[in-house]
Amino acid sequence: MSMWQHTGKKRPDFAEEPDAGQESVWDYPRPPILVVSDERVEVSHACVPIATSLSALRVLETASPPTYYLPEKDIDWRQLVKISQSSFCEWKGEASYYALASDPQQVPIAWLYANPSNRFAAIHRHASFYPGRVECRVNSEAVRAQPGKFYGGWITDRVRGPFKGEPGTGHW
Repeated sequence: MSMWQHTGKKRPDFAEEPDAGQESVWDYPRPPILVVSDERVEVSHACVPIATSLSALRVLETASPPTYYLPEKDIDWRQLVKISQSSFCEWKGEASYYALASDPQQVPIAWLYANPSNRFAAIHRHASFYPGRVECRVNSEAVRAQPGKFYGGWITDRVRGPFKGEPGTGHW
């Protein structure tokens, strides 16, 4: 039996109830899905724009806030530098990471799947950013970072949790 018991089919008792116009992350599926967004998505650092998009893609996965992926054409790549860090996602494939070109510490602020799995081919050459490391906004609303050091979900008033990454959520 899989260690993961929540797959978006039934909301657990501890899930927060969404209000009208909100989504519960407990209704998102596992495996995750990809959906088109027409929201205005903005990323900046120290008030300097890094990316603005009206054609982002959202990855929705049980227990996680959405992750927004912006097409490379909407990103100012002069502000970013590829770093040696990489990771592997069982659903999307291998990710490469980027830091601010001005950051001598090379703290990762974004990641990209140059060759995603077939299921997530649409995020080819799209990057996502870590809220909390850079300023992210969705339709002018400031995004809050998903708890935990690894996750990159974007918390807005649109989504209800609790969210994976908070203390005590390792068994989710």
